[in-house]
Amino acid sequence: MDIVDLLKQKKIRVIEIGNWGGYLRNEWEKQFANHLSQSDKKSIYLFDQDGACGYLWHLFSYGKRNCLTEELANEAFNQAHKKSCFLFYQHSDTAFIIENASGFTADDLHDESDVYIVDKHFNWTYVKTHETGWCGPYFSRK
Repeated sequence: MDIVDLLKQKKIRVIEIGNWGGYLRNEWEKQFANHLSQSDKKSIYLFDQDGACGYLWHLFSYGKRNCLTEELANEAFNQAHKKSCFLFYQHSDTAFIIENASGFTADDLHDESDVYIVDKHFNWTYVKTHETGWCGPYFSRK
């Protein structure tokens, strides 16, 4: 079952916002990686360039921002205030607004990877990577 159907089954409102992925990735970078120089960002492969596949979550895996990891990250996400949040992906421009999301849990993301969830004001983020178990998941507050 895909994430949209799963959340709708839980009576959580999901609104697809089409091609917002690029905008949300850019905003995520501004909000969570603004303390890094362009050189620092390049050194941790934050971007897709030069044949290296960049990931925003490298901010956490390279230790450039404080975060909770693994089960502590899951617990923090499960307990976070989630009235309304964004869900977007590293490699897709598809994005969603998730409303009335208090019942949205880390377990709902079991089949997802390289997915980012942020509250609508970018006060916190939860990231589930394709390397979960080795890198991530991560939870961080601004």
